[in-house]
Amino acid sequence: MTPQQEPSRMTVPLLRARKGAGKIVALTAYDYAVASILDAAGADLLLVGDSLGMVLLGYENTLPVTMDEMINHTKPVARATRRALVVGDMPFLSYHLSTEQAVANAGRFIKEGGAAAVKIEGASPRRLRLIETLVEADIPVLGHIGLTPQSIGRFGGFKVQGTTPAGARRLVAEARAVEKAGAFGMVVECVPAEVAAGITAAVGIPTIGIGAGPGCDGQIIVFHDLVGFHHGYMPKFVKTYADLHGVISEAVGRYRDDVRSGVFPDEAHSYHLKAGTARGPKSGRARG
Repeated sequence: MTPQQEPSRMTVPLLRARKGAGKIVALTAYDYAVASILDAAGADLLLVGDSLGMVLLGYENTLPVTMDEMINHTKPVARATRRALVVGDMPFLSYHLSTEQAVANAGRFIKEGGAAAVKIEGASPRRLRLIETLVEADIPVLGHIGLTPQSIGRFGGFKVQGTTPAGARRLVAEARAVEKAGAFGMVVECVPAEVAAGITAAVGIPTIGIGAGPGCDGQIIVFHDLVGFHHGYMPKFVKTYADLHGVISEAVGRYRDDVRSGVFPDEAHSYHLKAGTARGPKSGRARG
């Protein structure tokens, strides 16, 4: 599909049709300003990820993130986009307790948040039934297999999945089950590149990799990692394309120095009274 032929709005069927037809470009987004830039730059899918808990809210992991926090960040992303498909990430315990709870919370992403779809982690039998139920309720679902961050308690941390033959076979079976349940695509996170390529070949829906090598139908990365809007440990799979942390730190340092030295604000950045107007407020006591 050439740029001139690209649709004005990416839909679930159009994204699903991208399977094998060109790499899908996906990114996380959490606010209006960034979503506007990513959308205009050509992102196909914007995920309002529960990763916002770590990169925006300062949580140690994604588990404390609430539905209200997710909805509040999904709204501006949906308002900002003109082309990309917006997907809301169902946070921990928003779909674990009952089917009714899950449908209600997924519906909030669509009705309140303005998202086009939701993402759900895992491929347990109960999770697969939930995907079927949501799809029957006309709520499109993006699956997520491999390393599922909401399961770090069970995994014992952020660890690569499917590193053994048995583990690889399990992931392929999970991918096929997620497809059969009705998901329109799936995120494949932190698995060996060979396994991810096998998963991609085994299913008829798009795979979107993160730490899963080049064999997937698309790639997703956390925006803040992409542009270096952070410092500290970075996973091996992250490629940083800019150094916003350095740029912002340098700009704030210059501003600090200008304010303390009196250089800012200067004449060019100040307003003045119109000609002929008395200078400054009148002084003196008011008459009684």
